[in-house]
Amino acid sequence: MDIAMIGLGRMGANMAQRLQRGGHRVVGFDPMEAARARAGEAGLEVVGSLAEAVAALPVPRVVWLMVPAGDTVDQTLAQLTPHLAEGDVVIDGGNSNYQDSIRRARSLADDDIVYLDCGTSGGVWGLQEGYSLMVGGDAATVERLATVFQALAPAADRGWARVGPSGAGHYTKMIHNGIEYGMMQAYAEGFALMERKKEMELDLGQVAEVWRHGSVVRSWLLDLSAQALQGNPSLDGIAPYVEDSGEGRWTVAEAIALDVPAPVITLSLLERLRSRESNSFSDRLLAAMRNEFGGHAIKKG
Repeated sequence: MDIAMIGLGRMGANMAQRLQRGGHRVVGFDPMEAARARAGEAGLEVVGSLAEAVAALPVPRVVWLMVPAGDTVDQTLAQLTPHLAEGDVVIDGGNSNYQDSIRRARSLADDDIVYLDCGTSGGVWGLQEGYSLMVGGDAATVERLATVFQALAPAADRGWARVGPSGAGHYTKMIHNGIEYGMMQAYAEGFALMERKKEMELDLGQVAEVWRHGSVVRSWLLDLSAQALQGNPSLDGIAPYVEDSGEGRWTVAEAIALDVPAPVITLSLLERLRSRESNSFSDRLLAAMRNEFGGHAIKKG
């Protein structure tokens, strides 16, 4: 099957390569010349415009988007849609908000273009290990494109599924990322406790390696933690500053909207926000209040 991959950043280019390995022809485009050049050096067929990418495909066409969530997706669709026709399929493999995906699917349906939302997990390891794919949208279309998802997944019979109607793919990916926040925070806190207990002389890389085999807390995140700690036990050169992709925020907002308590996910998001405060006003005010009511000493900054 021929596929146009729009967005040749690291993940998009890796997915294109995995599709090629699965026997699919991939025509790639990215608005950034440097990204096109890197993709070409990796052996991908690259063209210079969206129109060329679409024109290179037989009908009905399959276009896979790997562009940043938000306005960029809408802008890309606005440029792409005039080149599409009835029966074509657009797959959004980025981490879009599920409500945007529902809106886009309805809008493209007016032109008889099918829009699938595909939550994609696997990161930089996906090229080697395969991707976890959560697909939302028309069931018949997903069935017709099964070989595409099978080529990207860890195996043809696992790691991917149509999880529901339009929006369901990105909804489940949103919740997936919220869970990821909580798991990462728990690992980080546990290892911080062990690091602080100096008299135990713990080798954190060794502990992580022990836990990877047979332990009830084993996971891929633990595998990656073990790798990081073995390579850099004191985490030298890494600033205590943690970004968030936005999906954790959407998950917390969804929990509030549905009246579902999600304290672990919520607090893990707040801890990421806290990591970015180098001179916290709230902490300074806390110190000032302790001094005011109890005469406790203030540490000068």
